[in-house]
Amino acid sequence: MTEDSDLALRALRLLDLTDLSERATETGALQLCTRAVAPPGPVAAICLWPQFVKTARRALREQPVQIATVINFPAGGSNCSLIENDLSEALADGSDEIDLVLPWRAFLAGDLASARDMVAEARARCGDKTLKVILETGEYPDQGAVRAASELAIAAGADFIKTSTGKTATSATPEAARTMLEAIKASGRPVGLKPSGGLRTLADARTYLDLADEIMGPGWATPRTFRFGASGLYGVLADIIAGTVAGERTDGAY
Repeated sequence: MTEDSDLALRALRLLDLTDLSERATETGALQLCTRAVAPPGPVAAICLWPQFVKTARRALREQPVQIATVINFPAGGSNCSLIENDLSEALADGSDEIDLVLPWRAFLAGDLASARDMVAEARARCGDKTLKVILETGEYPDQGAVRAASELAIAAGADFIKTSTGKTATSATPEAARTMLEAIKASGRPVGLKPSGGLRTLADARTYLDLADEIMGPGWATPRTFRFGASGLYGVLADIIAGTVAGERTDGAY
């Protein structure tokens, strides 16, 4: 395998294969589950709307793929009581991971308590399940705000901090990812990073993995500490892997 195909396989193993489109259906959820475990998979997880968690749980029974769903998504409202039933239902339906949108507008307006309380409430309800907190960094005025939101989410119990919902004009950026990784490293806690939204190429994957290797050290980025959130990246990575393998077979035949 070539350097590109090795990188593509590494990135695919870290992928949260995602369908959060407005036209998502149960049939689409089943197709997502099939793709998640088919060669060259498996991926790390699938991420889909809460109403499809039960369907995914049945389809992925005994498969090594986590099921993630979104809460307070994509708006990031600040009413903590509104997320409680959604969280409880998603976990009861079989979700392994919760991607919670931080009430980032409240946070940027100085209402740190609302943001902190929501993450802490989600942490308490999630128990041993994975909690990823979406900061929506593309809407922040500067990296100082990204750093402060990262620190708040980590202190309140996030297992991962995630850049974006993918529903705003600016999603993941290397600048935000660097800031978030630096906050993770400074915390001393085993917290992961999930760049999400706008990742479409192998070069995008390389950029974020290089950052993780630089700041956290080679080998740090595993499915327990690093995820890509992308709906379009899977096909690109799979094509690179399949094309390279086919090319090697062809070469070997001559």
